[in-house]
Order: sequence, then structure tokens, then C-alpha cells
Amino acid sequence: MVPLYYAISVVLVGFHKLFSTFMDPASGATWALSIVGLTVVIRALLIPLFVKQIKSSRNMQLLQPKVKELQKKYGHDRERLAQETMALYKESGTNPFASCLPILLQMPIFLALFRLLDQAAKKGKAHGILDETMARQFGDSQLFGVDLAGTFLGADGDRGIQMMALFFVVCMLVTTFFTQRQLMTKNMPASALTGQYAQQQKMLLYVLPVVFAVGGIAFPIGVLIYWTVSNLWTMGQQFYVIRNNPVPGTPAAKAKEDREKAKALRKGGVSEADLAAEEAAAQAEEIKPIPRVQPKKQPRSQRSGGTKKNPPKKRS
Repeated sequence: MVPLYYAISVVLVGFHKLFSTFMDPASGATWALSIVGLTVVIRALLIPLFVKQIKSSRNMQLLQPKVKELQKKYGHDRERLAQETMALYKESGTNPFASCLPILLQMPIFLALFRLLDQAAKKGKAHGILDETMARQFGDSQLFGVDLAGTFLGADGDRGIQMMALFFVVCMLVTTFFTQRQLMTKNMPASALTGQYAQQQKMLLYVLPVVFAVGGIAFPIGVLIYWTVSNLWTMGQQFYVIRNNPVPGTPAAKAKEDREKAKALRKGGVSEADLAAEEAAAQAEEIKPIPRVQPKKQPRSQRSGGTKKNPPKKRS
């Protein structure tokens, strides 16, 4: 953990010194903004892994029809099914574990930050370049009259700490839920909404927020700020990717196609109303009934079986 302590403290102290140039170094607002800056730096460094996560998740969704075929074919043989599934992933260049990388890498960072802030607040203990003076300063800092080092469980009846901690726990829960729901409702094809993969996604939709909420009541408010900002970053980053690079065959892909069509119409000087009218006219033209051709009326002489020049022969 020592290397992580140094890495986190360098960024945290750097932002603290930056904000201290125009803010009170001992105020909770200065420390809260420093934690936000730390979160932004960490999430920016994880962008390449996030891109891999998106690609892996996309490939997993597109491969679901083939996976279902393998399940029907080898459902009686789990070992063979696992082998064939992994072969399919390898052939398509998909790593099913890539979607877990950002979370797995963030957990040690999160744990290091938790211990750094918790021990700084309770014991004034130094970590990395965060010396004892700054550690005690953080332990005494307050945001809106509430200790940043306070926790919901350790509030000892302090309503201010409990309310602020509860606020950030609810923010974590809501952002986690809507991030997962955004993925399922907008960027998953219909074929991926059934089967084992869909069940896993639904489980994450409801289980993860509960896990975070239960664990969040034991974390210092400073750590809850980090987690909430990180969730907001994830939600916004995912929204950008889904909007601009959606999975084919999903509602997000249809929405992007409609936006591009509308943009092309605006550039071409044609309104959507005119296009709709033209399409309606074309459809009406396609279904317009073919007029019935009426037979030409014959002269009376032809109806009687001959003409004046060629009268019909009399029967003998």
C-alpha cells in the first residue's frame, strides 16, 4: 500500500496547495475540492481501460446469439460448453474479464484513500507526503459545519454528520443504479436482454447499489465524496459513449440514426415536415389503385355481325 499512499497523497496535497492559494487551507471546502481533483485525475488515467471495457461489453452483447446456440447444443455438457464459449470469445478477440478491470483497479486506490483519510482524521497519522500537520488539519476540517472525517456509524448522534453521510450514500446508490440501467435500456440489443448475460446485468442493476449503500455508512464523508464523484464521472462517460458510439441494433443506435438524418436535412435546407410529406405522397402513390380500362364501344354494324361494305351472307 505504500506506493499507493505516495501516489494518492502527491495528487491530493498538490490540489490542496493549489486551492489554498485562494481558499482557507484548513477549510473543509478546500479538502473536499482536493478530493474531487484527485478523483478526476484517477478517472482520467483509467480512460484507456474504460475504452477496453466498452469494447469488451459490446462484443459480449453481440455474441449473445451465438452463445445461446452453443448453450442449446452443449447444454448437457458444461465442460464442453465452457470450452466452446471461451473459443468463441478468443476467436472474436473478446476478453470477458476486461469489463471488470476499471473496478478491480479502483478498489486498491479506494482502500488506500480510505485508510489515508481515516487514519489522518483519527490519529493524525502521516502517509506519503501528507505530513502529520496536514493530517490533523484534515481531521479538524468541516464542510457546512460537518466533519469531513465523520461517518454515519460513528456520528454519535450528530445529526449533521448522519444527514450528510446519508446524502452521499443515496447519491452513490442512485448514480450506480442509473448508470447500469442506462446501459441496459439504451445500449443492449434485444437478443442480449434474455439469457444468462441479461440475468447477470439485472442482478448488477439491483445488487450493486445495495452493496454500496450498506458499505457506505461506514466510510468517512471525504471517501463518500470521492465515490460519488467517481460514479458521476462513470455515468457521464458512459452517456457520451452510448450517444456517439452505440451498439448496432439498439435503441441508442436508432436514436443516433434519427439525429444524423435530422442533421442532414437541416444542412440540405429540407425540413422534417417536408420530408414526411414527401414520404406520405410516395406511399400514397405506391398504393394508388390502377384505373380499369373500359372496352371501346363498337359500332352497331359490327355488333350485328358485318358492315355495309361486307353485309352478312344470307343462309339458304
